[in-house]
Amino acid sequence: MAANKSNKPNDAGRSPSRLLRGIGAHATITEDGFNPGAWVLSIGGAEQSHVNLAHPEEIFYEYLRRIGNVLDLAAPAGEPLRTLHLGAGALTLTRYLQATRPGSEQHAVELERELLDFVLAHLPLPEGTVLETVIGDARDALSRYEPGSFEAIVLDVFSGADAPEHLTTTEFYAEAAALLSPAGVLLVNVGDDPGLAFCRRQVRNLQAGMSGIPEAGFAALAEKSMFTGRYPGNIVLAATAFPWPEDWTTALLAAGPHPADVLTGERLDVFASGS
Repeated sequence: MAANKSNKPNDAGRSPSRLLRGIGAHATITEDGFNPGAWVLSIGGAEQSHVNLAHPEEIFYEYLRRIGNVLDLAAPAGEPLRTLHLGAGALTLTRYLQATRPGSEQHAVELERELLDFVLAHLPLPEGTVLETVIGDARDALSRYEPGSFEAIVLDVFSGADAPEHLTTTEFYAEAAALLSPAGVLLVNVGDDPGLAFCRRQVRNLQAGMSGIPEAGFAALAEKSMFTGRYPGNIVLAATAFPWPEDWTTALLAAGPHPADVLTGERLDVFASGS
């Protein structure tokens, strides 16, 4: 289990960097000059994660905020949530859950050991965080857990159509779905290019992968213009092990970030078909 009682960055005032030999790129942590107490993780010069150590309940990136909004609905406010994170990054959501649902049992799978070590060394977790970390492939790691183990599973490893193919298949989603409790939710961040062909395919694969749960519900969340297919960006896919609650749609539209849209039912099917 990993935990750290400090809410201040180690090596404050510096911009630590580490070579990730697995991908041949440097990971760097820099201070966010506009948000006191916040830090940015970059890999190969590209921003990957944003962490607010002073206020971990605040999420900067829009797609993560949308995921956080769904997690807010996944259980009564403040109740712990057994969560599996496939893709760790800077552990933004791990911190968020500890801040909003203290004592949540969390597990994080990360392929790059050096990245996870680097993040934990320089960006301490909130006091009391209960986190088991696993170094390895996200799909391989699924076999470590018993069916029905998690109330939430978050997949955040995609970077578009070049995502690892074995993490995009119907079979993968079926394996992940098997780990959901009857009240569980599976959340997938999908980054895509204009046209959204990859995202549409992921909706179809996710729906097929959840076919073993006949009552499963589905939704797609994004900034409203994303669904036109004219822009690159992120869309969050959500699958529940129970019928999608209409009051969740209302709550998510109200929560933003704005302008928000939530596709369910026929609207989602039309989007997935590319019609």
